[in-house]
Amino acid sequence: MADQASVRPAETGSVQSVQRQALRASVLLVGTMMGGLLIFNSYLAEWLYPNRPFHSDLSAALGAILLGVPLMWSSVVSLLRGDMRMDILAALAILAAFAQQEYQLAGVVAFFMIISNLIETRTALGARASIESLIRMTPTVASRLKPDGKEEQADARSLRAGDIVRVRPGDNIPADGIVIDGVSSVNQATITGESLPADKQNDDEVFSGTTNLTGVLDVRVTRAGRDTTLGRVQQLILQAEQTKAPIMRLIDRYVGWYAPTILMIAGIVLFFTRDTERVIAMIVLAVPAALILATPTAVVAALSCSARMGILIKNVADLERARNLTSVVFDKTGTLTTGELSVTRIMPAPGIDGAELLRVAGGLEQMSRHPVARAIVEVARRAKLELPGASGVEEVSGRGVRGTLADGTVAAVGRSTWLADEGADMSVLDDENFHEPEGLSTLYVVASGKCLGWIGLEDRTRPEARQAIDGLREQGIKNLVMVTGDRWSVARRVAREMGCSEVKAEVLPQDKLDLVDQLQRKGHTVCVVGDGVNDAPALTAGDLGIAMGAAGSDVAINSASIALMTSDLRRLPFLIRLSRATTRTIWQNLLFGILFIVVAMTLAGMGVLGPMAAAVLHTFAATVVIFNSARLVRFGEEFQPAGAAAESGTDAPADTGTQPVTAAV
Repeated sequence: MADQASVRPAETGSVQSVQRQALRASVLLVGTMMGGLLIFNSYLAEWLYPNRPFHSDLSAALGAILLGVPLMWSSVVSLLRGDMRMDILAALAILAAFAQQEYQLAGVVAFFMIISNLIETRTALGARASIESLIRMTPTVASRLKPDGKEEQADARSLRAGDIVRVRPGDNIPADGIVIDGVSSVNQATITGESLPADKQNDDEVFSGTTNLTGVLDVRVTRAGRDTTLGRVQQLILQAEQTKAPIMRLIDRYVGWYAPTILMIAGIVLFFTRDTERVIAMIVLAVPAALILATPTAVVAALSCSARMGILIKNVADLERARNLTSVVFDKTGTLTTGELSVTRIMPAPGIDGAELLRVAGGLEQMSRHPVARAIVEVARRAKLELPGASGVEEVSGRGVRGTLADGTVAAVGRSTWLADEGADMSVLDDENFHEPEGLSTLYVVASGKCLGWIGLEDRTRPEARQAIDGLREQGIKNLVMVTGDRWSVARRVAREMGCSEVKAEVLPQDKLDLVDQLQRKGHTVCVVGDGVNDAPALTAGDLGIAMGAAGSDVAINSASIALMTSDLRRLPFLIRLSRATTRTIWQNLLFGILFIVVAMTLAGMGVLGPMAAAVLHTFAATVVIFNSARLVRFGEEFQPAGAAAESGTDAPADTGTQPVTAAV
C-alpha cells in the first residue's frame, strides 16, 4: 500500500501529539493524587492530634499548594490570552481560602476542579487508536503471481491495480479486487457486517482486510492502499472526528463578569459602611465553591453509576448529550443480533424424521470448520444425536459438502441448485409448503440421491433488544433505524422483530456515514450503536457513538464515545435516564449555589453574618452540593439484568413457523 505509506507521517505526528497530551494528563493526575493524599492526611492529623493544629495545617497547606499551582498557572495563562474561564473562579476560591487560612478548603476546591478538568477536557482520542488498529489489520505481505505463474512474496504496500495475488484459506485479503479463479467463502463482516460468510467465485468482488475461509482465490487487484474499502474507512474516521465541535460548559459563559461584579459589590459595601469584616465575609461567601463543585461532583457520581451498570463513558460531554437524542441508528449483526449462527428451523420431507435429517447433515458437517457446519453439528449434539462417521468428504466451496456415511450412504448438504446439478431428486421442492421462508439461510440434505429436507439457520436477535427499543420509545425517541450490510430478506425479518421504524440493508461503511449525515441535516441528534469495523465511521460521525464492548472490535470501541461492557442493550434507555437525572442534579446544584450566594452575601452585607459564620456556611453549602450529587451513585438500583437466557447465552425458543428444532428432534 504505497499510498498508505504517504499518509502515515501525518498520522504519526497526530498520534505523537496525542501521546504528549496523554503524558501531560498523566503527570497532572499523579500530582493531583499526591495533593489529595496530603489533604486527606491533614484531616487525619486534625483528628489524631486535636491539640497540635500545626501538623494538620502544614499538610493541608502543602496539598493546597501542590493542587493549586496548576490552576493558578492556568488562570494566569487564560488572563494573558483574555480568556475568562472556570479556572479563574477556582483560583479566586483558592486565594480567598488561603487568605482565611482555610487550607483544607483550598485543597478540596483545587482537587475537585482538577478532577473536573481531567474528566471534561478528555478529548476523543479514539479515532487515532482506531487508525492504528486498522493499519494493524491490513495485511503487510501478499503472494503476488508473476506473469509466468510463479508466486513471489511482496510488500502489500507495493501492490498496484492489475496485479494478481493468491489468497489461501486463513489469509486476509491484501487489497480490493475481483476473483479471477477459485471458489471460497469469505468472512467480510469487518466491512459489510454480514453475519454469514459470503461465497466468492469468478467475477465476484472481495475487500481488503476480509478473511478467506475455505478455498484458494486468485484475485486481480482493483484498488490498493488508501483507495481500498478498508483505507476509506480509515479516512472516514478521521474526517468524521474532525467535524466534532467542543462543548462549552454553561458556567464558562458567565464567568467573565462574575469576579468583577463581586469585587464591585464588595467595594460599594466598603465605601458606605467602612466595615472590613462585612467585606471579608462577603468575599468568603462569594467564593463559588458550590458552583465549582456543582458539575464535577454530579458527573463523578454519574460516572460511578454508569460504571456499575457496565457503561463506559469516555467523554463526559457525551453524558450530557445523551438526554437530547432524537434518533438512534442500530447496526444489526452483533448489536441487535448475537452475531452467531444457529439452527432455528428444520423441514423434513414427508416420511422423514427430523432427527434423521440432522443426523445425516451432522455426520458430513462434523468434518468441516465452516461456521454453518459448526452450527449444524452443535444443534445435533445438543439433541444428543450419535453422529455417524464419514469418509471421502469433499467440501465444494460456496456450494456444499458431500461424502459417504459409515453405513455406505452417499450424502450431501448444500444449496438446492448445486444438489440438483449433482443429480439429486429435488421434486419435494414443488410442494409450496416446502418453500423456504424469507429471512433464513437454508441448506438442503440429500441421502442416496433423495432430498430429506432442509435446515434453516439465522442470526438470532438478542432477547433484551426489543425491550431496549421499547424503552427508547418511552424516552421519547421515535426514529429508530436499523442498518446492515446483510441481505434485505434478513434485514426485514429482524426489523419486524425489533419494531424499528426504518431499515437499510446491503450498505457499506460510507453508506452508513451518509445515513447519519442525512439524519443530522434533518435536525436529528443521532446516536449510532454498533460493534464492527464497518460501524467505526458512523460511530465517530454520530452525535453519540455507542459500541457493544462485550463482543465489539477494538476499532469500534475506540471510535465510539461510549462502550457497553455487556451485551444488554437495555443499558441504552437507562443511559438516557441517567443523562437526564444528571442534568437535573447539576441544575439543582447550580440554582442552590446561586441562591445561597445571593442570600448569604446580602445577609453579610447587612452585618448579620460575620467572617466565622460565613466560613461555616460556605462549607455547609459545598457539603449540600456534594451530598445532592452523591444520590446519583445509587441511581438505577432497581434496574434488573437481562434474564437467564440473556445471561447464559442460551437461545430463545425457535420460531415455530415451520418445525422448531426441539420438536423435530
